[in-house]
This record gives sequence, structure tokens and C-alpha cells, in this order.
Amino acid sequence: MSEMNDQERQLVEWLSDMNEDDAMALAKRMLLEENANPMRVLELCRAAMDIVGKRFEDGDYFLPELVLAGEMLESIGAIAKPLIKSGPGEEQKKLGRVLIGTVHGDLHDIGKNIVSFMLDINGFDVKDIGIDVPVKTFISEINDYKPDVVALSGFLTLAFDSMKETIEEFEKEGMRGNFKIMIGGGQIDEAVRAYTGADAFGVNAVEAVSLCKGWTGAAA
Repeated sequence: MSEMNDQERQLVEWLSDMNEDDAMALAKRMLLEENANPMRVLELCRAAMDIVGKRFEDGDYFLPELVLAGEMLESIGAIAKPLIKSGPGEEQKKLGRVLIGTVHGDLHDIGKNIVSFMLDINGFDVKDIGIDVPVKTFISEINDYKPDVVALSGFLTLAFDSMKETIEEFEKEGMRGNFKIMIGGGQIDEAVRAYTGADAFGVNAVEAVSLCKGWTGAAA
């Protein structure tokens, strides 16, 4: 992420310190009065959420902080998203279908929400099935929605096992070949991708969009 100015640093600090009132007021001012780039503001949110996630893993924050962080992000996203939509270019035809959810045992939805946003504004049909999603739910949703790409999200290291288990179940159901699987969130790298059996991993939302475009044959 490029160098932050003082105002941007302040937003990240207030968000990550759970200073909701100040953070929300500043985000609104940046987006609605100062015409800040909405993508940049969402990027700052992601930087703050990385800090929140780290504090959670270190035991400094607990579930209420994660929930509040998610709520703050959702509120900012609700303001930022229409501003991105209103960019140049008509409503494009949908590039493909993506089913996204956080695997069972993990309650993080920050990164997942940002990826959903990004895919949506880049012309994908996205169905977000939430957090702590059991394997059975993924399977019934896949049968119902018939996605081109299934995105498994997870922040905690225990999510890697859930991802592996979920993908193994897709194999057993004989549906593994019907779609591409990408994983993301937390400390995901090539070793984790290989362990889970996913097709690819995305380090961030921009990369997730590129992967989906590559898979659905959309010109990136």
C-alpha cells in the first residue's frame, strides 16, 4: 500500500483502536466532502482490519472488537460502494458467478466483504453466504447457484484445515471440476494453497479480481 498521509494514518489508527465515532466521522468527511478515492478508503479500512486481526490473534482483542470492526467497515463500505459504481462506463454484462464464504470455525468477514465489493464493482455476480459456513451449506449453495468460482475465506490458521476439508468434500461430491477455487485471508501463501488443494490464493482483493477475470476469460 502506498505511503499514507496524516489524515489516512489517522483513519487507520481510529479504526484499529475501535474509536468508532471519530473514525466514522472522518471516513464520511473524506468520502462525501473531500471526494477521496473510495477504493483508497476501502484500502485504508483493510489496513486497519489487518491490525485488528493481529491484535485478535495476539489476544489483545476479542470477538466484540472483531464484530465492531466489521460493523464499521460495513458502514464505510455502504458509503464508498455507490461512489465507485458511479464511475465512467455503463452497466457491464456480468462476467461470471462467484460464491464466497468464510469457512466453518472462522468468524472473520472483513476481507471477504472487501473481496465481494471488488468483484461486484468489477462486473461479477457475487453471492456471499456469510461466515462460519458448514461444508454442507457450501455444497447446497453450489448446487443451487452454479458458480464459476468458489472463494473460501478464512483468517485464523485453523481455517486452513476447514478449507482443506471443504475442498475434499467437493471432491467426494464429484463437483470439484465444475468451478475454480480461490482462498484468501490471513497468512495464506503457496504452501497453504497446496495444503488445501485450492486452485489459487489471493493476497488481496485486487488479486482476487484478477484471478476471477483470468478464469472466466474476461480481459483483465
